[in-house]
Amino acid sequence: MSYPDPVMAICYDFDGTLAPGNMQEYDFFPDLRIAPRDFWEESNALAREQEVDPILAYMKLMLDKARLSGKVRISKSAFRDYGKTVDLFRGVKSWFGEINDYAAQKGVRLEHYIISSGLREMIEGTSVSRHVKAIYASSFIYDQHDVAIWPANAVNYTTKTQYLYRINKGIESVTDNVAINEFVAEEDRRIPFSRMLFIGDGSTDVPCMKLVKNQGGHAIAVYSGGNGTGRDYAERLLRDGRVNFIAEGVYTKNSKMFKYTSSIIDMVSASYKLYTLMKSAGKSQAECGPEN
Repeated sequence: MSYPDPVMAICYDFDGTLAPGNMQEYDFFPDLRIAPRDFWEESNALAREQEVDPILAYMKLMLDKARLSGKVRISKSAFRDYGKTVDLFRGVKSWFGEINDYAAQKGVRLEHYIISSGLREMIEGTSVSRHVKAIYASSFIYDQHDVAIWPANAVNYTTKTQYLYRINKGIESVTDNVAINEFVAEEDRRIPFSRMLFIGDGSTDVPCMKLVKNQGGHAIAVYSGGNGTGRDYAERLLRDGRVNFIAEGVYTKNSKMFKYTSSIIDMVSASYKLYTLMKSAGKSQAECGPEN
């Protein structure tokens, strides 16, 4: 008896996970002639003063600064062009093909998803976008001239978890609020949490890391190298039981990231093979009746 290959989801944050720093810092802020630190300080101050979600605050400030400059474009195509300039961590460009090949050898089908508080339009401009099944990220509403006028979606640390449930149940549309809340038995869900891996780096990723890990899946905290605060924070997440592993932001075949991920794929493959054997044995016994 044959069974289809199991599907495993790898879900990634973007800023600080697949790319160093924040995506706006490569060309958007330089075009505004504003230092990243100054922008984020002003954005955080706005969030505190107005008691507004920090994601909505930074999105509003991006539009305000661009309009004030009179030169920086805020169209969908412009944001995608900005995405093309974003640097990626070492090995990311070859990561998807190499890890997919490894999974295929183990009889596992991989699907990749991005769940980010950054801008979807910028992520769409990166080379990563063609490898992922869906991008769940903050985004704008655009007018008839393709100009951003209002936030369409703001993805913060709590809303990130809803997208894990959408992946879990196989509901891709962000506007479908009916199916996502309907009861689906665990055995009928498209991708169980036990076949999920979440890779992230910051505080906005902690709820996702904890959810996936507590539901039998795995989480990896990324740091940007060296012994700075990035690694210290990742080690704290490990000590606190929020993640299973920590790894530097290197995605080459000889990296810890590849080693940990391939080992998780091995486990998914072995667990599924055992499950199918048990299922087959149970069916055979039911057909033959109890042993004498």
